Amino acid sequence: MKFSKYFLATTLAAMTSVGVTSASAKSLTLCWAAWDPANALVELSKDFEKEANVDMKFEFVPWPNFADRMLNELNSGGKLCDLMIGDSQWIGGAAENGQYLKLNDFFKANNISMSDFIPATVTGYAEWPKNTPNYWALPAYADVVGWTYRKDWFSKPELKAEFKKKYGYELAAPKNLKQLKEIGTFFQGRVIDGKKIYGAAIYTERGSEGITMGVTNALYNYGFKYQNPKKPYDMKGFVNSAGAVKGLEYYKELYDCCTPPGSSDWYMSANIDAYKSGQVAMQMNFAFIWPGVNADPNVGGDKSGYFANPPGPDGQFAQLGGQGISVVANTDNKDAALAYIKWFAQPKIQARWTEMGGASAMRSVVEAPDFPSAQPFNKAFLKSMAIVKDFWAEPAYASLMLAMQKRVHNYVIAGQGTAKEALDGLLKDWTEIFEDEGKL
Repeated sequence: MKFSKYFLATTLAAMTSVGVTSASAKSLTLCWAAWDPANALVELSKDFEKEANVDMKFEFVPWPNFADRMLNELNSGGKLCDLMIGDSQWIGGAAENGQYLKLNDFFKANNISMSDFIPATVTGYAEWPKNTPNYWALPAYADVVGWTYRKDWFSKPELKAEFKKKYGYELAAPKNLKQLKEIGTFFQGRVIDGKKIYGAAIYTERGSEGITMGVTNALYNYGFKYQNPKKPYDMKGFVNSAGAVKGLEYYKELYDCCTPPGSSDWYMSANIDAYKSGQVAMQMNFAFIWPGVNADPNVGGDKSGYFANPPGPDGQFAQLGGQGISVVANTDNKDAALAYIKWFAQPKIQARWTEMGGASAMRSVVEAPDFPSAQPFNKAFLKSMAIVKDFWAEPAYASLMLAMQKRVHNYVIAGQGTAKEALDGLLKDWTEIFEDEGKL
């Protein structure tokens, strides 16, 4: 599947200052995924409605259908959405196909500086081409893959003693990927409080992006790179490096040793369910789930702890999640949509956004002195956001993603072939895609 070459004529950003009170539209529709942060945004946006005298409408689509629904909307030139909180990987296609307004001039006219946001989120959510000052979105929701663990189980004296005798170090949040697998193995099949439990819930879903969002947390830390840092689209020896092969082997070992039976197609919600129901000692998941875990009557409070994705032999990285907010280029309500962006970019609104259940990427919020101690997971969040990497954001990202989903799932879950064969095959797939795009 590739982005269509549909091109919208309107691609220029607003050249003049847009204030909240200048919004002239009677209503605006904001499109996003259907999840708890979206509900928080509805509440937050009530202030904008009052200030701008604009009726905010929302189109929220469940995550499994979100990409197909909204990319079809963009590619067809539909009029449903005035504002889009789209995935980071969409930026390349939306920019090159004229589906988002370029915001540079608007940002300049309204004193909105990208230096006020976490650098990784600017690169991941707003820039195209990457690492250039060309902005198509404002960072809206900061997210990253991290880990949750049963702190109460890890603290049991008898388990701590048994673990230290076997492995020679304290049972605690793992300091590296080797320890992560050893801890998962230790808990696998163990009976705690009369219930059989398992080591870890990890991402294995094949249909959309799940296993890719999981396996990259091992691949990056073993040396996988998408391309030669000195030569774009030069992928041989980077995608399929010796380290990358070992990283893929590690992820399969983690799946084989430490996951619950029947977890061959799990993603965010399945992992949450497994953790909250007491099936697993650890879960891989995006940080957006942490507030819900902390508030859960069964596993919340002091029963759970949080840690950043552990380092591997080639460094410590984590898969970026999250999204930016963009103005859809063919909106009939451009001034009002830009007014919403300006309102949302205010530091006081960003602070309230986080308080209400969002996740601001604004540095004044996350670098505030009291932020690390404000929630038990904030330290892990800050550490995680400092080590992020992201998947391709190319216009052909969907084809690139589906190729990786297939190759990785076939090896890790179905046990087909070797890790080297899987990555060699992925290199072949990606090469063909970029040749079709005219980039090789």
